Amino acid sequence: MATPNIAAEAASSSGPRLRRTLTLTDLILYGVIVIQPVAPMSTFGVLSNRGQGHVVTAILIAMVAMLFTGISYGRMARAYPSAGSAFTYVAQEIHPGLGYVTGWSMVMDYILNPLVCTIWCAQQVYQFTTQVPVLAQHVPLFAWKIFFAVTFTLLNIRGVKTSARLNTALTVGMGAVIIVVFVAAIRYILGHPHSDPSFFTRPFYDPRTFSFSGLFGCTSIAVLTYIGFDGISTLSEEAENPRRNILLATVLTCLVIGVLSAMEVYIAQLVWPASEPFPDTDTAYVYAAARTWAPLFGVVGLTLVIANFGSGLGAHLGAARLLFGMGRSNALPKSFFGAVEPKHQIPRNNVILIGAIALIGSFFFSYDLGIEMLNFGALIALLRARATKEAGQPGSTCPRIYHLFRSLAELGPPGANRGRHLDDSWNYLRHLENKLVPHAAQL
Repeated sequence: MATPNIAAEAASSSGPRLRRTLTLTDLILYGVIVIQPVAPMSTFGVLSNRGQGHVVTAILIAMVAMLFTGISYGRMARAYPSAGSAFTYVAQEIHPGLGYVTGWSMVMDYILNPLVCTIWCAQQVYQFTTQVPVLAQHVPLFAWKIFFAVTFTLLNIRGVKTSARLNTALTVGMGAVIIVVFVAAIRYILGHPHSDPSFFTRPFYDPRTFSFSGLFGCTSIAVLTYIGFDGISTLSEEAENPRRNILLATVLTCLVIGVLSAMEVYIAQLVWPASEPFPDTDTAYVYAAARTWAPLFGVVGLTLVIANFGSGLGAHLGAARLLFGMGRSNALPKSFFGAVEPKHQIPRNNVILIGAIALIGSFFFSYDLGIEMLNFGALIALLRARATKEAGQPGSTCPRIYHLFRSLAELGPPGANRGRHLDDSWNYLRHLENKLVPHAAQL
């Protein structure tokens, strides 16, 4: 059987295409929804404890770092404005084998995101309904898992514009809650005057607790606030003017989320100083919001469920497009993964497959295990996309990463055909990992 040339076909204009209907605003809203405009709320307690109160500073530092990666994705989208994202970029610029491995890393990330969101949303709604006797007796946990997995699938089958309209509605709803939180917090802060002149600057820098180890440890966690923005590049083939809009949408999404996240944690730190322990670290932001206005305890909790619903829906959409890009390039069976449903012009087979995986996986995966695996896949894809952008550029800021990946690809195991075939992919990945370890210190 002839070996498919992944590098040549990954960005090929031949074969089935998706409909270009997404505007710049649609792309930004998609990115905001996938990342979640309330992203730092769920990790606020962990960030505050790790950074000893310097959460705002950590969020802003992480934003600067992620902006560079966002620019890398945007510039690669200019060169290859097609579905596939980092899979296409790495296959084209570095090596087909590494593109294949990167694609599977992204697949793990994008498939696990709707799976994790299915688990989390089902658990939270089930816990809420236990307070309602009628629902508690008749709606078990597994029914909620089925509900969310099927809902993600049906909404994405209706087409990308349906998802875009829903993203707009979710953004408006969460935006309204965020405004209420801001108003309640401002009223609370102004109603409790402070004579300490450093009260309003302490969330940025507190000399009594500041340490570089604490700040950078907090920043390493704060970076996860931005995980998911790379999903914008998977919609390159459905975006209007992708060579311009993908870059703008990626950068603007990082800026919007960064500034909004910094504002959210800033008011929370003013309301609940780091010197006071939280009743529950996992729900620290909910307690801080409730201190300003008691009803916000339930409102913010519901908002987090909505945010995870939107994130799961968007990740489901991105995963289907990524599999479509790999299928069209023959990295996966083209007849199934590269097929486009003619009416809505979407990769319906992939949408249904992702939904089935999310549903089945929700019965076997725990939330914690899903999060650990999701972060692993996301960071691999981000690192390789960053290295790809640096490929061949004079004065590159990270040439060692690029040359390391390139050399690993060229040193592929004999007979594995550089990881282009599905049955060789696992051995090829293990081979790369074995070579990566002794070279890591050189980075």
